[in-house]
Amino acid sequence: MAGTLDAQVRAADLDRWLSSRLVADDRVRADLITLYAFEAELMSIPTRVTQPLLAEMRYTWWAEQMDGVFAGIARKGHPVLEALTDLVARHALDRAPFDALIEAHIGRVHGEPHDLDAFYVGPMQAAVQVLAGPGHADKVVEAGRVRGLGQVGRIDEAKAARPKANAALKGLPAEGFPAVASAALTTPDEPEPVKRLRLIWATVRGRV
Repeated sequence: MAGTLDAQVRAADLDRWLSSRLVADDRVRADLITLYAFEAELMSIPTRVTQPLLAEMRYTWWAEQMDGVFAGIARKGHPVLEALTDLVARHALDRAPFDALIEAHIGRVHGEPHDLDAFYVGPMQAAVQVLAGPGHADKVVEAGRVRGLGQVGRIDEAKAARPKANAALKGLPAEGFPAVASAALTTPDEPEPVKRLRLIWATVRGRV
């Protein structure tokens, strides 16, 4: 199952898949991939369903599944939900960012602007908790916004926001950095080897 989720994330989100390679521990890396696979499932819905109402129905189904995930009752036979249920229990993750992310996706299919905090900050905070434990959420808010701005094409704003993000990241434990490293990648069409080098350099400096 871990290999399946890993391949899913690599296909859907190369930047964060590459960032996850910075995690040395196999189990912890698999945990990070579980989070990203959940997001990949949500991102794929508009590519499979063209009508907003049908997309909203699918997102509503995912919202309902969060009841089982956070009650510790996995939906059997669904690799992402099974892995996510286990992950949430072991790391005591908060439900709010998951619900906010689903709601933001529903908003997007109805033409609402990107909610950068819901799409990028909340998921990054969850990822940091998986890697470095609780207590670091405030340190990655600006890094999440840098990543979000880059993802929606607001590159100049992303670059301008980096100093504030890096100031906050000074307090982040090194083991948490792979969760934020993808914020260093603001050019989507760069070749994979270049992205790898940027991630390594960002990790060495502890800066995005």
